[in-house]
Amino acid sequence: MTTVRPENLDTAVRANPARDTWNVLIRELKPVVRDPFTLIFSLVQPLVFLGLFGPLLIGTSGQPVGETLQWFVPGVLVMIVLFGTGATGSNLQYEMMTGSHERTLVAPLARSSLLIGRALKEIAPIVAQAVIIVLIAWPFGFTIHPLGLLIGLALLAVFGVGLGALSYTLALKTKDREWLFWGVQQTLIFPLLILSGMLLPLDTAPGWMRAVSAVNPINWVVQAERALLAGDLGNLAVSWGWLAALVLAAVGLLVGVRAIQKSN
Repeated sequence: MTTVRPENLDTAVRANPARDTWNVLIRELKPVVRDPFTLIFSLVQPLVFLGLFGPLLIGTSGQPVGETLQWFVPGVLVMIVLFGTGATGSNLQYEMMTGSHERTLVAPLARSSLLIGRALKEIAPIVAQAVIIVLIAWPFGFTIHPLGLLIGLALLAVFGVGLGALSYTLALKTKDREWLFWGVQQTLIFPLLILSGMLLPLDTAPGWMRAVSAVNPINWVVQAERALLAGDLGNLAVSWGWLAALVLAAVGLLVGVRAIQKSN
């Protein structure tokens, strides 16, 4: 009978990234299930924009409430992903400062699973919050196209995985320098938000702003969400939005996995 040496057993345990990713995903989701208040509290900001900025937009656009919401709500959904997943790296940074992350690094887990599992965890809050926002806007004239909404939620999930992976990468690079994490995060988030046409149309914006927005991947995700939630599934913007989200997810996971494999 062949004896399995301890070091070989350890290697066998490490050789299953899919299982390790699933275990990390479940571990990260448990706090959300135990304390759903954090999920509800994170809706405050998008609800404020929907409740206060929405009426201003309706008043200045001169369009019916339903049409304005059809344009504005998809931007709010992307905003949820932008602000929510863009800040998740702070959780990992807290774990590094308390020593919790150091303990997970010596666990018999594939290093890549520690980042991929965390990034996939962002899908659940994104979908839940997006559905709540859509249901809130529905009685006020927002039209729900079920298939377009379903595809739109999938697009938001892919986009959120990529953005979350980049946020975790930033946390790994800044380590215990919390001020640096938030400085970089805030410096990037707001220009990306404004130059995505998320809150205001950029049709009459200066030429340089329109040029920058044309290469802003978030702009294409916003345009795709507007087409999908309007039921226009064949719109070319949908293809560009999926391309932008997939590229962002691939880049985020690639640099994130490399960063966590080098961490110590």
